[in-house]
Amino acid sequence: MASDDDRSVQRYRTRPRTVATDRGDGPPLVLCHGTLMDRTMFDPQVEALSDQYRVVAYDTRARTDRYADSYDLYDLADDCAALMDALDIDSCVLGGMSMGGFMALRFAERYPDRVDGLVLIDLTAGTHSDDEIQQYRSMIESAREAEELSADLADVVKHILFGETTLMENPALVETWVDRWLTYPGEAVYQEVDSWLERPDFTDELADIDVPALVVHGEEDVALAPDRSDALVEQLDARRELIPAAGHSSNVENPDPVNEAIREFLEDVY
Repeated sequence: MASDDDRSVQRYRTRPRTVATDRGDGPPLVLCHGTLMDRTMFDPQVEALSDQYRVVAYDTRARTDRYADSYDLYDLADDCAALMDALDIDSCVLGGMSMGGFMALRFAERYPDRVDGLVLIDLTAGTHSDDEIQQYRSMIESAREAEELSADLADVVKHILFGETTLMENPALVETWVDRWLTYPGEAVYQEVDSWLERPDFTDELADIDVPALVVHGEEDVALAPDRSDALVEQLDARRELIPAAGHSSNVENPDPVNEAIREFLEDVY
């Protein structure tokens, strides 16, 4: 391990082997990224919250050498459990953005004793529509066939993952991510989206999750409009924090109100 105050970027033998940023001491907050992103999307949360908490952000198997395997959200939940085992974390507040949040819900279902609370960023308990599934399926099949995410497709995706304000006022942030996407193997993109694209509705299962929850949603989210998180708020009796000037990647687009909301939530949980 690195020094006590910064155990960043350690490689852990999980299923599959992954990389995690692990910083700070205190009660643990584990964070799982969304599609096409990686652990660094949570750098603002690591920086802001590791003064009081142990904050772990990790790469899912899409960013590892196991990217070509077929997997689903429960496989990702098992990966998260393996990572927590490797880090000697018995239970945590588990946070996830989009795909990471889909996983977090299923982790809470499968491993209820290992979850102290949930931070759910820009996601829904419901499904995608047939039209959305058809659109995303076409996109990932083209990436698979080309063996890469093309520049044209990346230009489409950036309008899905980022809000209008970020696209206009912080193009450097957007282009940093676009440049990263262009390095991804097409098969990794395909398997990552395929892991959640046709998932069953999870709304009924929410009643069995009995932990505090915080719902965070960008006001400018066009991938999943804020009202698509209504069931999460209602069924989990959760507080919802709407983030202005942010889209589907709200925690990296406008991190200050996200960090404030998470800190208040962690203080209530711990």
